[in-house]
Amino acid sequence: MAVLGAVAFMAQLDFFVVNVALDGIGQSFPGTSVASVSWILSAYAIVFAAVLVPAGRIADHWGRKKMLLSGVALFTLTSAVAAAAPSLGVLVGARALQAVGAAMIVPTSLGLLYPSFPKRQHTLVVGLWAGVGAIAASAGPPVGGLLVTLDWRWIFLINVPVGIATLVAGALLLPEVRQPRGAAVPDAASALALLLAVSLLVLATVQGPGWGWTDLRTVALFAAAALAAAATVERTLRAKAPVIEKQLFAGRQFTAATAALFLFSAGFAIVLLSTALFMQEVWHFSPLRAGVSIAPAPLTSIAFAMNAGPIQHRFGRTAPAVTGTLAMALAAGYWIAAVHTTPDYWGGMFPGLILVGLAGGLTQAPLFAAAGTLAPERATTGSAVLNMSQQIGSGVGVALLVALTPQATTTGFDHAWSVQAGAGIAAAGALLALRPRHTP
Repeated sequence: MAVLGAVAFMAQLDFFVVNVALDGIGQSFPGTSVASVSWILSAYAIVFAAVLVPAGRIADHWGRKKMLLSGVALFTLTSAVAAAAPSLGVLVGARALQAVGAAMIVPTSLGLLYPSFPKRQHTLVVGLWAGVGAIAASAGPPVGGLLVTLDWRWIFLINVPVGIATLVAGALLLPEVRQPRGAAVPDAASALALLLAVSLLVLATVQGPGWGWTDLRTVALFAAAALAAAATVERTLRAKAPVIEKQLFAGRQFTAATAALFLFSAGFAIVLLSTALFMQEVWHFSPLRAGVSIAPAPLTSIAFAMNAGPIQHRFGRTAPAVTGTLAMALAAGYWIAAVHTTPDYWGGMFPGLILVGLAGGLTQAPLFAAAGTLAPERATTGSAVLNMSQQIGSGVGVALLVALTPQATTTGFDHAWSVQAGAGIAAAGALLALRPRHTP
């Protein structure tokens, strides 16, 4: 549990930890534009989202332990390269390869949980695993704020000892799990189509605010993403062993979790980036002060994530997740009403952060636990699909925030928080509409 939780935390933390370090990184490479520096985030987001599902399917066929340890090795090596990067181009390239390693780690770590524990403990361990992801997301800005006071390179360097330790522990402790010999190899055409669909969609959402949503390049990317998505669906329905099997969506719980994760993650990405930006750009907090100020959210997430198993056992999966998504919407409504240009952390930002921590701790665990409703041989692919939905949602959320806040004004942030509220309410609606008709 410690090994699988540690690698998942490390991989997901790096998606959010860089947010508060962009200014410092830009100053280290004079002459670089804000748009160029933003590719440190964009390259990771695009590659991570695109590679998740193909990596999950290959892990089932090649061996989950082998895939996980290979991903940890790649992630650790590229973290060292990023820490020592002599130029922005090297740093962006290292981040792209780091994202490949992360995509090999995250779904495979969940896929290894199921065979490592008896079925009666699956709700508990998956709840803990998903709680780790929620904590990683919420802890990104505070951890980044602390490390950037030393040097932004520590954000990447700290991964190296953690990666080496988990490589050794994983080699000794983890079981090897793979499909039986002779199982069909995942369809290459569907894997390529999915890779193109996801990468083009995330690229379009990332570049849209800068290029303009009606710019020919943006429209062309969305059109190409739609064609690739149509090809993916066609291969899913017709191929012998598609990269996403249609049987995954036969159950209402998994379908509901996939849709709700997309919506919740879009809102949650707005939360994580908007709070850090607002406190720095409107209230003029330092990166360290802004990072520490966000800390109540991950601390609250930890409290609920540690009790995810008992909560799900008592209330089921739907009720906690719906409560969490509505808490995120309520946080947005509170900030719209209470947060103004004049700094007022305790009366303005703090109560909403507690609600956000409640949302992260209650929502993500039951949604990721939906992978446990699938057959064991589909757990890794199911986890990859859920993670892909989360990452695409996060990309859309960041793009919407950037589009709505071209200048750091309270009006722009109010519009972004309105979108956050809508995403939370829509996620709750998806969960209620697709909840199982009969409770086992």
